[in-house]
Amino acid sequence: MSTYKLLSWNVNGLRAIMKKGFMEWLHAQNGDMVCLQETKLQHDQIPDELAKHEGYRAYYDCAERKGYSGVALFSKREPLRVSTSIGEKFDREGRILIAEYPEFLLYNIYFPNGQMSEERLYYKLAFYDEFLKQVEIQRKQGKKIIIAGDINTAHREIDLARPKANERTSGFLPIERAWLDKLVAHGYTDTFRMFNQRGGQYTYWDQRFNARARNVGWRIDYFFVSDDLKSNVKDAFIQADVMGSDHCPIGLILEV
Repeated sequence: MSTYKLLSWNVNGLRAIMKKGFMEWLHAQNGDMVCLQETKLQHDQIPDELAKHEGYRAYYDCAERKGYSGVALFSKREPLRVSTSIGEKFDREGRILIAEYPEFLLYNIYFPNGQMSEERLYYKLAFYDEFLKQVEIQRKQGKKIIIAGDINTAHREIDLARPKANERTSGFLPIERAWLDKLVAHGYTDTFRMFNQRGGQYTYWDQRFNARARNVGWRIDYFFVSDDLKSNVKDAFIQADVMGSDHCPIGLILEV
């Protein structure tokens, strides 16, 4: 049995965070699989320091639109295969990296934000539904599933500082939270809540209003695992003291 350390972080611009201690964090963590969201770069903009980084194989899914979205995976192990698709309608924004390992299928996903418009909210909900459909297809084929990334929705009142004030805000709408209920009902576990039931544990803070210093935040970044991996989860954590983005990293320790 092997122990794996997985990390996930919405970096809000990979090139920007490179100037804020990202490489030092990466070396110090020594993660086996590091999932990043909102990289905001194209393949020809990958910093040399990352392109030549020893110890990791790097995979990217970049949006067609420059300076937007994007995900990356740094993996010490070479996956059996890597995909960037859950369906043509959803594959243009650089939100998807699916890495298959012998023990599990790792989904590194930057789920859409629904706050910009009603149209984007509907897009987000459609993305949610198609994602779950595709994951369930893989699960029925015998795959064990890990879902990592910025889901862009706080699940329960404990997961944000001001639930009442945000009941009509995308990111905490009943219809968005209901999808997370559906995910759980399909047999996926929020790993952080296996170990921590306290409030005040957040992964995102608005850059305005001094929100982070006051810990007025949201927990919208997650590691979910299919229930057949639940017994393999040894720890899950939030690194709220790590700066550089409006999100902080989260982690998962798995023995398989």
